Amino acid sequence: MARRLKAAVAGAGLGGLFAAAALARAGLDVTVCEAAPALGEVGAGIQISPNGARLLARVGALEAVARQSVAPEAAAMRRGEDGGLIFSLPLGAAAVRRWGAPYLQVHRADLLAALRDAAAAAGARLRLGARATGAADGALLLGQGAEEADVVLAADGVRSTLRAALFGPVSPRFLGHVAWRATVPAEAAPGWAKPEATVWAGAGRHLVTYPLRAGALVNVVAVVERASWEGDGRTAESWSAPGAPDEMRAAFAGWAAAPLLAAVERCFLWGLFDRPPPPSWSRGRTALLGDACHPMLPFMAQGAVQAIEDGAALARLLRGARPDGVEAALAAYEAARRGRAEAVQARARANAGLFHQRPGPARALRRGVLGLGARLAPALAMGRLDWLYGHVEPA
Repeated sequence: MARRLKAAVAGAGLGGLFAAAALARAGLDVTVCEAAPALGEVGAGIQISPNGARLLARVGALEAVARQSVAPEAAAMRRGEDGGLIFSLPLGAAAVRRWGAPYLQVHRADLLAALRDAAAAAGARLRLGARATGAADGALLLGQGAEEADVVLAADGVRSTLRAALFGPVSPRFLGHVAWRATVPAEAAPGWAKPEATVWAGAGRHLVTYPLRAGALVNVVAVVERASWEGDGRTAESWSAPGAPDEMRAAFAGWAAAPLLAAVERCFLWGLFDRPPPPSWSRGRTALLGDACHPMLPFMAQGAVQAIEDGAALARLLRGARPDGVEAALAAYEAARRGRAEAVQARARANAGLFHQRPGPARALRRGVLGLGARLAPALAMGRLDWLYGHVEPA
Protein backbone atom coordinates (compact mmCIF):
# COMPACT_ATOMS: atom_id res chain seq x y z
CA MET A 1 0.00 0.00 0.00
CA ALA A 2 1.42 3.39 -1.02
CA ARG A 3 2.12 5.79 1.80
CA ARG A 4 -0.04 8.87 2.18
CA LEU A 5 1.15 12.11 0.61
CA LYS A 6 2.52 14.45 3.28
CA ALA A 7 1.44 18.09 3.25
CA ALA A 8 2.84 20.94 5.34
CA VAL A 9 0.69 24.07 5.57
CA ALA A 10 2.33 27.33 6.65
CA GLY A 11 -0.20 29.42 8.55
CA ALA A 12 -3.18 28.52 10.74
CA GLY A 13 -5.47 31.28 9.59
CA LEU A 14 -8.84 30.70 7.96
CA GLY A 15 -7.39 29.61 4.62
CA GLY A 16 -4.71 27.39 6.12
CA LEU A 17 -7.05 25.57 8.48
CA PHE A 18 -9.68 25.01 5.79
CA ALA A 19 -7.01 23.64 3.46
CA ALA A 20 -5.78 21.36 6.24
CA ALA A 21 -9.27 19.99 6.84
CA ALA A 22 -9.93 19.48 3.13
CA LEU A 23 -6.55 17.86 2.45
CA ALA A 24 -6.83 15.52 5.43
CA ARG A 25 -10.30 14.46 4.28
CA ALA A 26 -8.78 13.80 0.85
CA GLY A 27 -6.40 11.30 2.45
CA LEU A 28 -3.26 13.40 2.91
CA ASP A 29 -1.09 13.38 6.03
CA VAL A 30 -1.31 17.06 7.04
CA THR A 31 0.65 19.23 9.47
CA VAL A 32 -0.12 22.93 9.95
CA CYS A 33 2.75 25.11 11.18
CA GLU A 34 1.75 28.37 12.85
CA ALA A 35 4.21 31.00 14.07
CA ALA A 36 2.02 32.25 16.92
CA PRO A 37 2.13 30.46 20.29
CA ALA A 38 -1.67 30.27 20.33
CA LEU A 39 -4.46 30.62 17.81
CA GLY A 40 -6.27 33.93 17.89
CA GLU A 41 -8.31 36.24 15.70
CA VAL A 42 -9.04 39.94 15.84
CA GLY A 43 -12.45 40.78 17.24
CA ALA A 44 -14.22 41.36 13.96
CA GLY A 45 -16.83 39.87 11.71
CA ILE A 46 -16.62 38.17 8.35
CA GLN A 47 -19.21 37.37 5.71
CA ILE A 48 -19.38 33.90 4.17
CA SER A 49 -21.30 33.82 0.91
CA PRO A 50 -22.96 30.63 -0.40
CA ASN A 51 -19.93 29.61 -2.48
CA GLY A 52 -17.97 29.42 0.76
CA ALA A 53 -20.72 28.01 2.96
CA ARG A 54 -21.16 24.93 0.77
CA LEU A 55 -17.44 24.22 1.13
CA LEU A 56 -17.63 24.57 4.91
CA ALA A 57 -20.27 21.85 4.75
CA ARG A 58 -17.88 19.71 2.72
CA VAL A 59 -15.34 19.65 5.59
CA GLY A 60 -17.96 19.27 8.31
CA ALA A 61 -17.68 22.83 9.65
CA LEU A 62 -20.92 24.44 8.45
CA GLU A 63 -23.14 23.28 11.31
CA ALA A 64 -20.79 24.71 13.94
CA VAL A 65 -20.40 27.96 12.00
CA ALA A 66 -24.15 28.32 11.42
CA ARG A 67 -24.85 27.98 15.15
CA GLN A 68 -22.69 31.05 15.79
CA SER A 69 -23.80 33.03 12.72
CA VAL A 70 -26.48 35.41 11.57
CA ALA A 71 -28.15 34.66 8.23
CA PRO A 72 -29.14 38.15 7.01
CA GLU A 73 -32.50 38.57 5.35
CA ALA A 74 -31.14 41.09 2.85
CA ALA A 75 -28.10 42.93 1.55
CA ALA A 76 -28.75 46.64 1.21
CA MET A 77 -26.98 49.72 -0.04
CA ARG A 78 -28.03 52.96 1.62
CA ARG A 79 -27.12 56.62 1.32
CA GLY A 80 -24.61 57.34 4.03
CA GLU A 81 -25.84 60.84 4.72
CA ASP A 82 -29.50 60.07 5.46
CA GLY A 83 -29.84 56.27 5.36
CA GLY A 84 -32.18 56.31 2.37
CA LEU A 85 -32.39 52.96 0.58
CA ILE A 86 -30.61 52.72 -2.78
CA PHE A 87 -31.32 49.04 -3.35
CA SER A 88 -31.88 45.80 -1.46
CA LEU A 89 -31.36 42.18 -2.48
CA PRO A 90 -33.07 39.31 -0.66
CA LEU A 91 -30.84 36.80 1.11
CA GLY A 92 -31.94 34.44 3.89
CA ALA A 93 -34.13 31.67 2.49
CA ALA A 94 -33.93 33.27 -0.97
CA ALA A 95 -30.15 32.74 -1.00
CA VAL A 96 -30.52 29.07 -0.10
CA ARG A 97 -33.16 28.57 -2.81
CA ARG A 98 -31.12 30.26 -5.51
CA TRP A 99 -27.55 29.27 -4.64
CA GLY A 100 -28.04 26.11 -2.60
CA ALA A 101 -26.32 27.33 0.57
CA PRO A 102 -26.78 30.11 3.13
CA TYR A 103 -25.22 33.55 3.32
CA LEU A 104 -23.73 33.90 6.81
CA GLN A 105 -22.19 36.58 9.00
CA VAL A 106 -19.87 35.20 11.67
CA HIS A 107 -17.26 36.38 14.15
CA ARG A 108 -13.82 35.54 12.82
CA ALA A 109 -12.86 33.82 16.07
CA ASP A 110 -15.89 31.53 15.82
CA LEU A 111 -15.06 30.61 12.21
CA LEU A 112 -11.43 29.96 13.14
CA ALA A 113 -12.49 27.68 16.00
CA ALA A 114 -14.83 25.70 13.74
CA LEU A 115 -12.11 25.22 11.13
CA ARG A 116 -9.56 24.24 13.78
CA ASP A 117 -11.96 21.58 15.04
CA ALA A 118 -12.74 20.39 11.50
CA ALA A 119 -9.04 20.05 10.70
CA ALA A 120 -8.38 18.13 13.92
CA ALA A 121 -11.38 15.86 13.34
CA ALA A 122 -10.02 15.03 9.88
CA GLY A 123 -6.66 14.07 11.38
CA ALA A 124 -4.56 17.17 10.65
CA ARG A 125 -1.93 18.12 13.24
CA LEU A 126 -1.22 21.67 14.43
CA ARG A 127 2.25 22.89 15.46
CA LEU A 128 2.20 26.21 17.28
CA GLY A 129 5.28 28.40 17.64
CA ALA A 130 6.62 27.03 14.34
CA ARG A 131 7.53 29.99 12.13
CA ALA A 132 7.94 29.26 8.42
CA THR A 133 11.09 30.75 6.89
CA GLY A 134 11.18 29.09 3.47
CA ALA A 135 10.64 25.89 1.54
CA ALA A 136 12.99 23.33 0.08
CA ASP A 137 12.14 20.40 -2.14
CA GLY A 138 10.59 18.05 0.38
CA ALA A 139 10.36 20.31 3.44
CA LEU A 140 8.86 23.42 4.99
CA LEU A 141 11.76 25.27 6.57
CA LEU A 142 11.11 26.63 10.05
CA GLY A 143 12.94 28.96 12.38
CA GLN A 144 14.14 25.85 14.16
CA GLY A 145 14.25 22.69 12.09
CA ALA A 146 11.93 21.68 9.28
CA GLU A 147 8.69 19.84 8.58
CA GLU A 148 9.23 17.17 5.95
CA ALA A 149 6.55 17.14 3.27
CA ASP A 150 5.79 16.10 -0.28
CA VAL A 151 3.89 19.35 -0.82
CA VAL A 152 4.16 22.69 0.98
CA LEU A 153 1.28 25.19 1.00
CA ALA A 154 1.89 28.84 1.85
CA ALA A 155 -1.15 30.17 3.69
CA ASP A 156 0.89 32.71 5.65
CA GLY A 157 -1.04 35.80 4.68
CA VAL A 158 -0.62 39.01 2.77
CA ARG A 159 2.96 39.51 4.02
CA SER A 160 3.84 35.93 3.13
CA THR A 161 7.36 34.90 4.05
CA LEU A 162 7.16 31.93 1.70
CA ARG A 163 6.05 34.01 -1.27
CA ALA A 164 9.05 36.28 -0.72
CA ALA A 165 11.34 33.26 -0.38
CA LEU A 166 10.04 31.75 -3.63
CA PHE A 167 9.75 34.84 -5.83
CA GLY A 168 11.61 37.62 -4.03
CA PRO A 169 10.26 40.47 -1.92
CA VAL A 170 7.79 42.95 -3.41
CA SER A 171 6.91 46.43 -2.25
CA PRO A 172 3.23 46.95 -1.44
CA ARG A 173 1.51 49.89 -3.13
CA PHE A 174 -0.84 52.01 -1.02
CA LEU A 175 -4.25 52.16 -2.68
CA GLY A 176 -5.45 55.39 -1.12
CA HIS A 177 -7.83 53.82 1.40
CA VAL A 178 -7.67 53.23 5.13
CA ALA A 179 -10.15 51.16 7.11
CA TRP A 180 -11.27 50.83 10.69
CA ARG A 181 -12.86 47.71 12.18
CA ALA A 182 -14.87 47.54 15.36
CA THR A 183 -17.58 45.55 17.09
CA VAL A 184 -20.27 47.15 19.24
CA PRO A 185 -22.45 45.35 21.82
CA ALA A 186 -26.03 45.47 20.57
CA GLU A 187 -27.28 46.82 23.90
CA ALA A 188 -25.03 49.85 23.40
CA ALA A 189 -26.57 50.54 19.98
CA PRO A 190 -30.30 49.71 20.11
CA GLY A 191 -31.89 49.03 16.74
CA TRP A 192 -28.62 48.43 14.88
CA ALA A 193 -28.54 44.63 15.00
CA LYS A 194 -31.27 43.98 12.44
CA PRO A 195 -30.48 41.04 10.11
CA GLU A 196 -29.21 43.03 7.15
CA ALA A 197 -25.80 43.39 5.53
CA THR A 198 -25.66 47.12 4.86
CA VAL A 199 -23.30 49.29 2.85
CA TRP A 200 -23.64 52.98 3.69
CA ALA A 201 -22.22 54.76 0.63
CA GLY A 202 -20.94 58.31 0.30
CA ALA A 203 -18.41 60.48 -1.47
CA GLY A 204 -14.96 59.06 -0.86
CA ARG A 205 -16.03 56.80 1.99
CA HIS A 206 -18.36 54.01 3.04
CA LEU A 207 -19.43 51.96 6.03
CA VAL A 208 -20.40 48.30 6.26
CA THR A 209 -22.53 47.16 9.19
CA TYR A 210 -24.06 43.82 10.10
CA PRO A 211 -24.95 41.77 13.20
CA LEU A 212 -22.92 38.94 14.72
CA ARG A 213 -23.53 36.20 17.29
CA ALA A 214 -27.33 36.07 17.05
CA GLY A 215 -27.51 39.85 17.14
CA ALA A 216 -25.44 40.29 20.30
CA LEU A 217 -22.82 42.35 18.42
CA VAL A 218 -22.80 44.77 15.51
CA ASN A 219 -19.78 44.64 13.22
CA VAL A 220 -18.50 47.89 11.71
CA VAL A 221 -16.05 48.41 8.85
CA ALA A 222 -15.39 52.06 7.96
CA VAL A 223 -13.35 52.94 4.86
CA VAL A 224 -12.17 56.39 3.77
CA GLU A 225 -9.95 57.62 0.98
CA ARG A 226 -6.63 59.08 2.07
CA ALA A 227 -3.76 60.47 0.01
CA SER A 228 -1.02 58.63 1.88
CA TRP A 229 -0.40 56.10 4.60
CA GLU A 230 1.45 57.64 7.51
CA GLY A 231 1.42 54.70 9.88
CA ASP A 232 4.08 52.19 10.74
CA GLY A 233 4.74 50.17 7.60
CA ARG A 234 5.12 47.01 9.65
CA THR A 235 1.57 47.28 10.99
CA ALA A 236 -0.01 48.89 7.93
CA GLU A 237 -1.83 45.72 6.90
CA SER A 238 -2.33 44.31 10.37
CA TRP A 239 -5.87 44.12 11.70
CA SER A 240 -4.50 44.34 15.24
CA ALA A 241 -3.05 47.88 15.01
CA PRO A 242 -5.10 50.15 17.28
CA GLY A 243 -7.11 52.97 15.75
CA ALA A 244 -8.68 56.11 17.21
CA PRO A 245 -12.48 55.93 17.53
CA ASP A 246 -12.75 59.72 17.52
CA GLU A 247 -10.89 59.88 14.19
CA MET A 248 -13.28 57.33 12.72
CA ARG A 249 -16.31 59.22 14.02
CA ALA A 250 -15.02 62.49 12.60
CA ALA A 251 -14.69 60.91 9.15
CA PHE A 252 -18.41 60.05 9.21
CA ALA A 253 -19.78 63.04 11.11
CA GLY A 254 -23.37 63.78 10.18
CA TRP A 255 -24.01 60.35 8.69
CA ALA A 256 -27.07 58.29 9.51
CA ALA A 257 -24.88 55.71 11.24
CA ALA A 258 -23.32 58.29 13.59
CA PRO A 259 -25.27 56.94 16.60
CA LEU A 260 -23.75 53.50 16.02
CA LEU A 261 -20.23 54.92 15.71
CA ALA A 262 -20.78 56.87 18.93
CA ALA A 263 -20.94 53.52 20.74
CA VAL A 264 -17.53 52.35 19.46
CA GLU A 265 -15.06 52.19 22.34
CA ARG A 266 -12.18 50.39 20.60
CA CYS A 267 -11.24 49.97 16.95
CA PHE A 268 -8.43 48.79 14.69
CA LEU A 269 -6.97 50.67 11.73
CA TRP A 270 -5.15 49.37 8.69
CA GLY A 271 -4.16 50.60 5.26
CA LEU A 272 -5.23 48.94 2.03
CA PHE A 273 -2.32 47.93 -0.18
CA ASP A 274 -1.90 46.07 -3.45
CA ARG A 275 0.85 43.81 -4.70
CA PRO A 276 1.75 42.63 -8.18
CA PRO A 277 0.55 39.07 -8.78
CA PRO A 278 3.19 36.36 -8.42
CA PRO A 279 4.63 35.08 -11.70
CA SER A 280 3.29 31.66 -10.79
CA TRP A 281 1.16 30.25 -8.00
CA SER A 282 3.71 27.52 -7.34
CA ARG A 283 7.37 26.65 -7.63
CA GLY A 284 8.49 23.06 -7.42
CA ARG A 285 6.31 21.39 -4.83
CA THR A 286 5.33 24.59 -2.99
CA ALA A 287 2.12 26.51 -3.75
CA LEU A 288 0.56 29.75 -2.54
CA LEU A 289 -3.05 30.15 -1.47
CA GLY A 290 -5.34 32.86 -0.15
CA ASP A 291 -3.89 36.27 0.68
CA ALA A 292 -0.35 34.97 0.13
CA CYS A 293 -1.34 34.52 -3.50
CA HIS A 294 -4.24 36.86 -4.40
CA PRO A 295 -4.99 39.41 -1.66
CA MET A 296 -8.51 40.82 -1.93
CA LEU A 297 -9.74 44.30 -1.16
CA PRO A 298 -12.57 44.15 1.41
CA PHE A 299 -15.20 45.49 -1.02
CA MET A 300 -16.65 42.14 -2.14
CA ALA A 301 -16.52 40.13 1.13
CA GLN A 302 -14.59 37.40 -0.66
CA GLY A 303 -11.09 37.28 0.85
CA ALA A 304 -11.63 34.27 3.12
CA VAL A 305 -14.07 32.60 0.72
CA GLN A 306 -11.57 32.67 -2.14
CA ALA A 307 -8.95 31.12 0.15
CA ILE A 308 -11.50 28.42 0.98
CA GLU A 309 -12.07 27.78 -2.72
CA ASP A 310 -8.28 27.46 -3.11
CA GLY A 311 -8.16 24.82 -0.40
CA ALA A 312 -11.00 22.84 -1.95
CA ALA A 313 -9.29 22.86 -5.36
CA LEU A 314 -5.98 21.74 -3.86
CA ALA A 315 -7.66 18.87 -2.00
CA ARG A 316 -9.33 17.65 -5.18
CA LEU A 317 -6.17 17.82 -7.28
CA LEU A 318 -3.84 16.30 -4.67
CA ARG A 319 -6.18 13.44 -3.75
CA GLY A 320 -4.44 10.21 -4.72
CA ALA A 321 -1.37 12.00 -6.09
CA ARG A 322 2.10 10.48 -5.80
CA PRO A 323 5.11 12.63 -4.87
CA ASP A 324 6.24 12.71 -8.50
CA GLY A 325 2.81 14.03 -9.50
CA VAL A 326 2.69 16.97 -7.11
CA GLU A 327 4.10 19.58 -9.49
CA ALA A 328 1.54 18.67 -12.15
CA ALA A 329 -1.24 18.89 -9.56
CA LEU A 330 -0.09 22.35 -8.49
CA ALA A 331 0.01 23.53 -12.10
CA ALA A 332 -3.56 22.25 -12.51
CA TYR A 333 -4.53 24.15 -9.34
CA GLU A 334 -3.33 27.43 -10.81
CA ALA A 335 -5.09 26.70 -14.10
CA ALA A 336 -8.33 25.98 -12.26
CA ARG A 337 -8.28 28.93 -9.87
CA ARG A 338 -6.27 31.87 -11.18
CA GLY A 339 -8.80 33.28 -13.63
CA ARG A 340 -11.64 33.20 -11.13
CA ALA A 341 -9.58 34.70 -8.29
CA GLU A 342 -8.42 37.54 -10.53
CA ALA A 343 -12.01 38.20 -11.64
CA VAL A 344 -13.08 38.52 -8.01
CA GLN A 345 -10.15 40.84 -7.30
CA ALA A 346 -11.20 43.05 -10.21
CA ARG A 347 -14.83 43.19 -9.05
CA ALA A 348 -13.74 44.16 -5.54
CA ARG A 349 -11.66 47.03 -6.95
CA ALA A 350 -14.63 48.19 -9.03
CA ASN A 351 -16.88 48.22 -5.97
CA ALA A 352 -14.71 50.91 -4.39
CA GLY A 353 -15.78 53.21 -7.22
CA LEU A 354 -19.44 52.31 -6.74
CA PHE A 355 -19.40 52.86 -2.99
CA HIS A 356 -17.39 56.10 -3.09
CA GLN A 357 -18.86 57.85 -6.14
CA ARG A 358 -19.08 61.64 -5.89
CA PRO A 359 -22.42 63.47 -6.15
CA GLY A 360 -23.57 64.31 -9.65
CA PRO A 361 -25.67 63.06 -12.56
CA ALA A 362 -23.57 59.91 -13.03
CA ARG A 363 -24.07 58.82 -9.43
CA ALA A 364 -27.78 59.62 -9.50
CA LEU A 365 -28.23 57.59 -12.68
CA ARG A 366 -26.21 54.66 -11.42
CA ARG A 367 -28.02 54.50 -8.10
CA GLY A 368 -31.38 54.91 -9.81
CA VAL A 369 -30.72 52.00 -12.16
CA LEU A 370 -29.57 49.79 -9.29
CA GLY A 371 -32.62 50.58 -7.20
CA LEU A 372 -35.12 50.17 -10.03
CA GLY A 373 -33.64 46.86 -11.09
CA ALA A 374 -33.70 45.44 -7.56
CA ARG A 375 -37.32 46.52 -7.02
CA LEU A 376 -38.77 45.43 -10.36
CA ALA A 377 -36.73 42.30 -11.02
CA PRO A 378 -35.07 41.01 -7.85
CA ALA A 379 -34.41 37.62 -9.44
CA LEU A 380 -32.49 39.28 -12.27
CA ALA A 381 -30.57 41.40 -9.76
CA MET A 382 -29.65 38.27 -7.80
CA GLY A 383 -28.68 36.63 -11.08
CA ARG A 384 -25.81 39.07 -11.45
CA LEU A 385 -24.19 37.23 -8.54
CA ASP A 386 -24.74 33.72 -9.88
CA TRP A 387 -21.18 33.55 -11.24
CA LEU A 388 -19.87 34.21 -7.73
CA TYR A 389 -22.31 32.78 -5.20
CA GLY A 390 -23.55 29.93 -7.40
CA HIS A 391 -20.07 28.58 -8.09
CA VAL A 392 -19.58 24.98 -7.00
CA GLU A 393 -15.93 24.00 -6.62
CA PRO A 394 -15.72 20.40 -7.92
CA ALA A 395 -15.36 17.77 -5.22
